[in-house]
Amino acid sequence: MSSSNQDQPADVLINTTDGLAYWESISADVNGMLGGFPHISKVDIQGSRNFLAKLGVGAKARGKRTVERALEGGAGIGRVTTGLLLDGIANQVDVIEPIQKFTDELKGKPGVGKVWNMGLEQWDPATEVQDGEKYDLIWIQWCVGHLTDEQLVRFLERCKTALDVEKGGFIVVKENNSTSGKDDFDELDSSVTREDPTFRRIFKEANLKLVQVELQKGFQSSGLLPVRMYALKPE
Repeated sequence: MSSSNQDQPADVLINTTDGLAYWESISADVNGMLGGFPHISKVDIQGSRNFLAKLGVGAKARGKRTVERALEGGAGIGRVTTGLLLDGIANQVDVIEPIQKFTDELKGKPGVGKVWNMGLEQWDPATEVQDGEKYDLIWIQWCVGHLTDEQLVRFLERCKTALDVEKGGFIVVKENNSTSGKDDFDELDSSVTREDPTFRRIFKEANLKLVQVELQKGFQSSGLLPVRMYALKPE
């Protein structure tokens, strides 16, 4: 059930402990990761691949460039890490995921680098990433609803410091968009679904510029909320 208190912003209702408890109760499989809609995974991955291709990243055989190092925030069981990023996009992927049972099978897989079992709000490249190591791509999907607006701004600011800007490094945020005319709080997993204007405000506060925005195609028939992909670079 979704709700939003009209007297306060939806994100102040987020409770990290409740959110973690919800995900600990979820099965470590694609069905669990996609909330009972496993059939959308293929369409989702293809939409992401097409989006990256428009940004010049993809299979070399198609005239695109692969990246050396990528980071996935909120990786879950690694559906995107293995199904997209390590499939012709990046040579190595580090992951951030607070639920350890989700990442157990990822550890030791070819191409998977560091695995941080912590929340996005806790991850800090200043202490976690070795000096000189930078990312060409940071992918963040279906997870930032567990961060308050302020936490999300701070997280994105930290991500900027980990980008290899000289090589054209960029961030992609892929998330549901609210259609209710406001940001909506969901009591089930203690998360917020944000409107498109809210995301754009947050990106601006983090001093990130939008270089590409696209609606994911193929979800309408499943009755799902609109999903947007935002490609971002430092101002």
